[in-house]
Amino acid sequence: MLERKPRKDRTEVTFVLPVKSEHTFRYLAAGDYWFDEESADSQDGLNSRVRA
Repeated sequence: MLERKPRKDRTEVTFVLPVKSEHTFRYLAAGDYWFDEESADSQDGLNSRVRA
């Protein structure tokens, strides 16, 4: 499930992930700048990894 909440300063997106699953992701900022989540469970090369 994906929930999108437009806000004045940004858009907030919430994902509901299946239990006992792993997902990799990155953030895309303005200017084609990609970055990782520092508080993610771990890093997988260039990606952040989260375990649900």
